[in-house]
Amino acid sequence: MNRLFIAPLCTKSTISRNIYGQFSEHLGHCIYGGIYVGKDSKIPNVDGIRSDVADALKNIRVPVLRWPGGCFADTYHWRDGVGPKEKRKKIVNTNWGGVVEDNSFGTHEFLDFCGQIGCEPYICGNVGSGTVREMSEWVEYLNSGGVSPMADLRRANGREAPWNVKYFGVGNECWGGGGCMRPEYYADVYRRYQTYLHDYGDGRLFKIASGPNADDYRWTDTVMEIAGRYMDGIALHYYTVPGAWQKKGSATEFTEEEYYTTIRKALRMEELVEKHSQVMDRRDPEHRVGLVVDEWGTWYDVEPGTNPGFLYQQNTMRDAIVAAVTLNIFNRHSDRVVMANIAQMVNVLQAVILTDGEKLLLTPTYHVFDLYKRHQDAKLAESRLSTEEAGEGENRIPALSESASVGKDGSLTVTVANVSAREDRQLDCTLLDVRPKTVKARILTGKPADKNDFGRPDAVRPKPFREISIAPEGFRLTMPACSVLEIVAALK
Repeated sequence: MNRLFIAPLCTKSTISRNIYGQFSEHLGHCIYGGIYVGKDSKIPNVDGIRSDVADALKNIRVPVLRWPGGCFADTYHWRDGVGPKEKRKKIVNTNWGGVVEDNSFGTHEFLDFCGQIGCEPYICGNVGSGTVREMSEWVEYLNSGGVSPMADLRRANGREAPWNVKYFGVGNECWGGGGCMRPEYYADVYRRYQTYLHDYGDGRLFKIASGPNADDYRWTDTVMEIAGRYMDGIALHYYTVPGAWQKKGSATEFTEEEYYTTIRKALRMEELVEKHSQVMDRRDPEHRVGLVVDEWGTWYDVEPGTNPGFLYQQNTMRDAIVAAVTLNIFNRHSDRVVMANIAQMVNVLQAVILTDGEKLLLTPTYHVFDLYKRHQDAKLAESRLSTEEAGEGENRIPALSESASVGKDGSLTVTVANVSAREDRQLDCTLLDVRPKTVKARILTGKPADKNDFGRPDAVRPKPFREISIAPEGFRLTMPACSVLEIVAALK
């Protein structure tokens, strides 16, 4: 028996909408062909931005978008991507595929894209191969409204008003490809760089430090100790890889054991968030600094026949379950997790959208973000789940995952994932001190390997779920195997 107790009148932290953020990098066909096709493309666009992609992203209320990387950020020099396109410098993308990057998608195009989909930009600055002056001048170019060299350059490039960008990252993975630094050294580098990232007008930068790789708690502790008072957030990266880095496993062909291994590794996010939060609590008991999980998601071998450096992979119900349990974890830890960015938005890793020329499909992961969007800026509700287990051996894991929130309209949203590959699960939910007036639900379900492709783009999609009944103290339902459920209850 699975029992869920929710206290809608006992609310906790606000679930920041930025937990539902996205990540876009100059990698494969994420930017070119995925987001940007140019003004002369036959694919419908607004100033080169694909209209179908923009419409799909507006539907899931993307709150914040990280750019230009990732590893690409630490070889990116922003001046190469501004000014007349025909004069922009062409470079070789040494990080991803060795292809030519023509810089036709730069600062102006990125910020135009953010404006079209209605999200906040989160820009990651170049520490690895850049300079303090370069980063400082980028912020001036972005945010200065007065008389200054960079503001004048922005105006000369066609933009009069500053963009007032809020979120700015000081380097990416500085423990690895972003400089191979020791935490003590990076902490001092961070202190130096952030000193010259000035606030302009009434805006205030939210400065994000390059944080740890997975379970490197020493990195978090050292950087927080030395530089914590100078930052607003610290970034954590963790990818769910079912196999070894050299042979990660197929995105679409996997055994039931491999399915459960993937979900078990995804659930490790809870341990990472909890332990890094404990380290942060020692250095920042007031919770002034937020944990920013700005790279997360599944990582498999690339699809056969594609460029190994483009990281293109398909997306199945297995990925939907990973997204669901991970977002539930972030929701439940929203007292410390203030932003998260799934990797990546289009055509790369655990993408929410795949494109092929003028064709577009929405992945199962996209539909999870659609089912969970009511949590954005809602209040986390106190909840307790008693659940059965699924899987076998070392892959024995909780069968159900959940989070609950109360919106500004007073309604209760509950999201539940049944990770069981083959077993349906009955769930009894008790609401404390309130009763449900009405309950409606949507479900995403299928076999673990079910996917959408360009021949069947709607094979996996949310549908109304009517097998839910109001009980005297809450509601009762039976969840199909491998499913994600959104429940919305009006309370009385």
